[in-house]
Amino acid sequence: MSCFSQLNKDLEYIRSNDPAAKSKWEILFCYFGLHAVYLHKLANWFYRNDFFFIARLVSNVSRFFTGVEIHPGAKIANKVFIDHGIGVVIGETTEIEEEVIIYQGVTLGGTSTKQEKRHPTIKRGAVIGSHAQILGNITVGEEARVGASSVVINDVPMQTTVVGIPARIVSKAPSEKLAHDEIPDIILAYLKKLENEIALLKEQLNKTRI
Repeated sequence: MSCFSQLNKDLEYIRSNDPAAKSKWEILFCYFGLHAVYLHKLANWFYRNDFFFIARLVSNVSRFFTGVEIHPGAKIANKVFIDHGIGVVIGETTEIEEEVIIYQGVTLGGTSTKQEKRHPTIKRGAVIGSHAQILGNITVGEEARVGASSVVINDVPMQTTVVGIPARIVSKAPSEKLAHDEIPDIILAYLKKLENEIALLKEQLNKTRI
């Protein structure tokens, strides 16, 4: 597949997932997330061919202009959409498969100082909400969703939604593709549960007084 053909597929994917996008030209020239991914492809080529200094130099230039920091050693597939992008950090041994959406402020970080696989693997179709922190050599499964500001330190099964600190599973989705704008509010759910329990206790207390 030619570079232009793949670029067109990436533009189509971004446009289909961003209602604010008015044209491919707008995405091509104005979307820093797209620029960051394509500059990473260049940095990664230098990295894989042992030109480590040039690879890091390209990566730093990309970070300066896009606000997205991607280590040149990270493996990123095609059709990955970094929306807005500012503050995104992706570590050296991260692996991201196709059709992944990453929002601003996300960290795909490591928890080890050893030369080993120490960053996350994000499977096809996953959605990572704003400012989520995914730490260590863990896997976010296919079509899983990570809620905004969640801290993920364990594997996320495919087609599930996790939220909170630390992140917990709050729903399991059917086999069809997940809608990432329907992430539940775990705090609100707990508050409603607590209200129901208090109401039940009051009812039982009133019965004992009769």
